[in-house]
Amino acid sequence: MAFSIADIIKQQVNSAAGGVQIPANVQNQVLGGLSDSILGSLTQTATSRGGVNIITDLLTGKTSAAKSPVTNLAGILFAKNILNKLNLGTAMNKSLTGLIPVVLGGVTKLFKDQNGDGKVDINDVIIALGGKIGGGGLFGSILGGLFRRK
Repeated sequence: MAFSIADIIKQQVNSAAGGVQIPANVQNQVLGGLSDSILGSLTQTATSRGGVNIITDLLTGKTSAAKSPVTNLAGILFAKNILNKLNLGTAMNKSLTGLIPVVLGGVTKLFKDQNGDGKVDINDVIIALGGKIGGGGLFGSILGGLFRRK
C-alpha cells in the first residue's frame, strides 16, 4: 500500500497528540494545523536554497528533529496560522508546539535504511512511501522531480 508524505505526517501527528488534552471543539483544527504546518515547512524548505540538504540531514539523522530548521519553520507556521487564532493559552500552545519535533522524529524513523544498503537516501524514502513519490503536494512533486528512480 502506498502512502503519501501527507498521510505519514497525519499518522504521526495523531500518534503524538494522544498525550495532549486538546479541547474537543478545536481538536480537528489543531491536528490539521499541525499536519499542514509540518508539510508546509517541508515544502518551503525543499524549495529554498540548500533546502534539499536540510531535509536530507533531517531524514538521515545528521540533524535531530529538535534542532532542524524544518522544525523551527513548522513551529512558526503553526503559531501564525493556528495558535494565534485559537487563544488556547501559553501552556497549551507550548505543549502543542512541542509535538512538532516528536512528529518529525517519528517521520524520520519511518525513513530509516529500508533497502539494506547501510545508508538512508531517497530510495529509502521511496520504499517507505510504498514505492511512490507524490501525494504530498508541492513537496512530493519536488521530491519526485529531483529523485526519480532510474
